[in-house]
Amino acid sequence: MNDLAIKIRIADRDYPMRVAVADEERLRLAGRQLSEQLREYREKYGIQDKQDLLAMVALATMADSLKVSKEKDGTDAALTERLTRLDELLSGVVLAA
Repeated sequence: MNDLAIKIRIADRDYPMRVAVADEERLRLAGRQLSEQLREYREKYGIQDKQDLLAMVALATMADSLKVSKEKDGTDAALTERLTRLDELLSGVVLAA
């Protein structure tokens, strides 16, 4: 295995983990973005309790993920419908030729 030992700091705690080299940058970015969201929530809502902050960020992140997933499903369905229609049109051209 080609894993790296890294530490990600979240809410003033270090979380050691072993990650694939290809995942390191993505995980470090996720840690930075999470820390930034925690800071924003602390400033916006005046909440100091880290568990409450983490719960709020987790809820907002999951809501965003569900929204993106729903939008993706709609896009996939529309694309499938268009490809089906295009296939029908092309089949008609081939049969006519």
